[in-house]
Amino acid sequence: MGILLNPKNTEFRESLNSRIYIDKTMLIDYTNSVLRTAQKYICVSRPRRFGKSMAANMLTAYYSKGCNSEELFGSCKISKTDSFEKHLNKYNVIHINMAEFVNRGNVSEMINYLSCRLIHELKRENSDVDCFDWSDLVNVLAEIFDAKGVPFVFIIDEWDCIFRKNKADSASQTIYLDFLRTLLKDQSYVALAYMTGILPIKKYGEHSAINVFYEYSMTNAKPISEFTGFTENEVQEICKEYGKDYDEMKRWYDGYCIDGISIYNPKSVVESVLRDSYSNYWTSTETYEALKVYIQMNFDGLHDTVVRLLAGEKQVIDTTTFTNDMVTFNTKDDVLTLLVHLGYLTYNFETKEVSIPNYEISEQFASTIKVMGWSEVANSLKISDELLKATLNGNEEKVAELIGQVHQDNTSILKYNDENSLACVLSLAYYTAQNKYIIYRELATGKGFADLVFIPRKNIDLPAIIVELKHNQTSGAAIEQIKKKNYTDKIAQYTGEILLVGINYDDDKTHSCVIEKFVKE
Repeated sequence: MGILLNPKNTEFRESLNSRIYIDKTMLIDYTNSVLRTAQKYICVSRPRRFGKSMAANMLTAYYSKGCNSEELFGSCKISKTDSFEKHLNKYNVIHINMAEFVNRGNVSEMINYLSCRLIHELKRENSDVDCFDWSDLVNVLAEIFDAKGVPFVFIIDEWDCIFRKNKADSASQTIYLDFLRTLLKDQSYVALAYMTGILPIKKYGEHSAINVFYEYSMTNAKPISEFTGFTENEVQEICKEYGKDYDEMKRWYDGYCIDGISIYNPKSVVESVLRDSYSNYWTSTETYEALKVYIQMNFDGLHDTVVRLLAGEKQVIDTTTFTNDMVTFNTKDDVLTLLVHLGYLTYNFETKEVSIPNYEISEQFASTIKVMGWSEVANSLKISDELLKATLNGNEEKVAELIGQVHQDNTSILKYNDENSLACVLSLAYYTAQNKYIIYRELATGKGFADLVFIPRKNIDLPAIIVELKHNQTSGAAIEQIKKKNYTDKIAQYTGEILLVGINYDDDKTHSCVIEKFVKE
């Protein structure tokens, strides 16, 4: 037993003993299925605090010869599978958290120190093996495997921290990738190589040669998508056990679409339960700065896209040009793809669209924009409370005035005489209304699609709101369309008072508003 070689199961035991533990042990069933196959090289990338280290500790506890974990896994799902006992604690495990070594001088010095540490532990546990050169890590691993026949499972956590620390140092990155390639690729002593990080493997000429790794990321994680975070069923069970409001939990922390599976931020869900409140638990000063750095890059109208995303829209992107580092950006899509991997956006593999996943992340975007000098957008967000109040009070002139102000302020970003742009502006203008309402854009209602529909959240005693937009017509015509197409009849989630809001704007930038009350029987 050692620190890096065949460690104990202490870390995973702590996870099991935690107040909230979600059983993700069926990931082991998948890794068991690829042992000693071409698919044995696994690189899992997902945002920070999404359970990467917990999974690494779990795999270590299961495979490591340095401990007996039968009792530990006895009540877990994996214990019911056919492969459970066959591979339990049967392998030489080398578990490395690269974040613990990244500050050991330059990359060459780090690799040398890490190699010496590993050789020290390998020699201590295998002193009976006559190695030709005890200073050559790859040779030592090969000779120990040849002599004893027990293959190695490599678990490398935070594998990409070198790329995050040395963002622009391609020489150091090359040295590091060469080390990984020599250590792992085509080596008969490797039974499984499982790496975790935030970034997928860097596309870097011949050094994508560690492309033997199968990548499971925030853009495509099949067939292990359910292990990316908490699933809907898992969060429902947590809310039931701890008496939490599931709808609020969903609003705050859901929204990551991983291959069609709805995934929640595990860090935030756990914090919310333990602290008994909903707040921004995942974000921090570090990630705030990161978001600020990337969204201020104005590639191909990135600002326009960020505003539309904040307004609840989705944007089609091409993820294939992203080079999997944090400095090489040639297009807007490269920046947006990085934000997917960092957890600020979610990506739908089927539609190729990105969107802001939930209220927690939306709040982070809004906070960042407010201090970035995007005064027009920031002002739009600031008047949200005033606009909602004016709408609920039926103050038509004030609503028209505020919407006109927001519309005018944002013409530098969004086209003025474009109905979809006005809908986007309205979503910004009503931004804080999402605390009290579920807001739908282009909701199918009756014989058409209502531009904006506001449905009160549970336990909120407010009227529903239907907003219809017109261009170069009249606000009264917008109201008539709501009635003619029976929009009110199709709001099945709500019964009671509904506010019908008709808004018209002219080419001369004049806005008008009509508000009527409608009581649904």
